[in-house]
Amino acid sequence: MAAVYQTLHRRVSSLVCRLHSTYVRKMRYLNQLKEDDSLCRQAQTSGTFYLFHNLSPFLQKVGKKYLVPQLSAAEIRQILERLQEAEQWMEKSVLIGCSEEHRPRFALDLGALDKSVIESELQGSFTDLRKALFVVDGKDSPLLASAQSLLRWHDSHQYCSKTGQPTEKNPAGSKRVCHASGVIYYPQVSPVVITLVSDGSRCLLARQRSFPPGMFTALSGFCDVGENVEEAVRREVAEEVGLEVESLRYSASQHWPFPSSSLMIACHALVAAQRAEISMDTLELEEARWFGVEEIVEGLKREPSSSKRDDGSILPWFPPKQAIAHQLIREWLQQQTA
Repeated sequence: MAAVYQTLHRRVSSLVCRLHSTYVRKMRYLNQLKEDDSLCRQAQTSGTFYLFHNLSPFLQKVGKKYLVPQLSAAEIRQILERLQEAEQWMEKSVLIGCSEEHRPRFALDLGALDKSVIESELQGSFTDLRKALFVVDGKDSPLLASAQSLLRWHDSHQYCSKTGQPTEKNPAGSKRVCHASGVIYYPQVSPVVITLVSDGSRCLLARQRSFPPGMFTALSGFCDVGENVEEAVRREVAEEVGLEVESLRYSASQHWPFPSSSLMIACHALVAAQRAEISMDTLELEEARWFGVEEIVEGLKREPSSSKRDDGSILPWFPPKQAIAHQLIREWLQQQTA
């Protein structure tokens, strides 16, 4: 029996090592593409491309599913063949990852071209990213979010803040350089805390005026300069709903492209039940209230389309499963019903 166990252990260990090595090779290859301009240009000829038009990704609807097509370099060139400067268009692409087989993936925004012509040729449509993230397959959502964030960053950093001179993108899109000053600019993310507040038996959800009717979610806000995550959570909860956090714990993180490129840092926060009266900041929020377990269960089942009552009132509903706020609500519910 011991011999069988040892053999099985060696096989499992070998598999883990191979998987680890695959990941390491993949990460090192992506880093090479970012640092070696000629290698990246070569990769563009064999890579696949996600298309955007003014930051909206291209989707194809097949039955009830929305697919994100990955176009080859040859297919991209067919689209660009009407342009005399097709090579310069390829230079506008940005590297967003690669497959397990080390086939590079790029994103390219064709906002200067006629959208209807591209949609007709490829039999699909450019869709607002907020909608796209909630209808495509889960494996595509992070790539679309990363792609749009990177494309947006390049669009807004075309000039050096020191000299005012144009900056130049490297082929991978991992940086921009001002040749007049030598300053190198790298894409940055903004840390945001998103917090589900609980008093032990209820959780607090809120909504802003800009939200779709009936949607409630966890509290969130950008971290201030010099703050750590714990300080940002305590400050945001105090500012928005007038409650003092007694303890908190980290849950997870998620890249989120809105309003720019944000890193959502999700936490659970506990406040004292005897000091749980909400004092809402009406400049930030339209409504904030406590939800019990039954309300959360019902709200998670509800779709936006089914939230409207016959009398015109709107029942609460929560962010879909792709959003980290949904994960926080699910975790809280599992803790309450364990």
